[in-house]
Amino acid sequence: MTETVLRVEDLVVAFRQQGGQSLRAVDGVSLTVARGETLGLVGESGCGKSSLARAVIQLPRPASGQVLLDGEDLTQLRGAALRRARRKIQMIFQDPISSLNPRRRIGETVAQPLRIVGRGDRAAQRDAAHAMLAAVGLDPDQAFQRLPHQFSGGQCQRISIARALIVEPEFLICDEPVSALDVSVQAQILNLLRDMRARYGLTMLFISHDLAVVKNICDRVAVMYLGKLCETAPSDALYRAPAHPYTAALLSAIPVPDVNQPPRAIALVPGELPSPTNPPSGCRFRTRCPRADAMCAEIAPPAQEIAPGHHVACHHPLR
Repeated sequence: MTETVLRVEDLVVAFRQQGGQSLRAVDGVSLTVARGETLGLVGESGCGKSSLARAVIQLPRPASGQVLLDGEDLTQLRGAALRRARRKIQMIFQDPISSLNPRRRIGETVAQPLRIVGRGDRAAQRDAAHAMLAAVGLDPDQAFQRLPHQFSGGQCQRISIARALIVEPEFLICDEPVSALDVSVQAQILNLLRDMRARYGLTMLFISHDLAVVKNICDRVAVMYLGKLCETAPSDALYRAPAHPYTAALLSAIPVPDVNQPPRAIALVPGELPSPTNPPSGCRFRTRCPRADAMCAEIAPPAQEIAPGHHVACHHPLR
């Protein structure tokens, strides 16, 4: 039986808006990630992907729900106990440049996590930082004393990866790690993440709005819309035969690198994206779904398993 590293149960992340209105960025999401697996989390900008990732590491804490890492509920931990648990889980943030302290030299940035957890003396921490910079493809002798502004975006992302991996975490969250990079640099970072996953036995949550990127690196994919999951499936099955109309629309929007092929039609009802402060009743996708009917407006669809490991929350799935 496959061991589960991360289990998220009925997670809710809410933010207070001006005027006292509450916005549920994540609304009752449940998911699991098995040891050694890479789970992709995809969806449009603003659907709650980053809010979910930050809630997993308790930055900020969710309004309700559970985050079980190796069976330990992070939402119940405080102080030193939470800091110890966080050694197992690290995060690569979306903007590689702003996530680095502009006044701290790279060697100190990469070694700092070891100082925080109290691992080794200064010399050992410096040696570990040298080795980790080399592991992510940077020359430590040249990089060690430089500042972040002296590096490109791709190099800063490599530094962020080195900083995340130096404490040897079990679980790595990658929040849009290549969205701010050129296409050629994206390929380098994706290859690096694959290598790091194999070398360190990592389990990963990979967040992106680019399904073409996710297909190349993830074992399973979870699709998110307006704070809720609408489909979860093995990567090959989801790309071959999506069951949720929203997933099908996302896949149809992937550009085809062939000038002789006309653009594919995207099956969506014309109209504006609903406001997350006032989401539609029933199925949240119904206002843009060509298959929606009266039942979709009244009843929120529960997730149902339509094939082994393939779950979809839709009253009228495509198959």
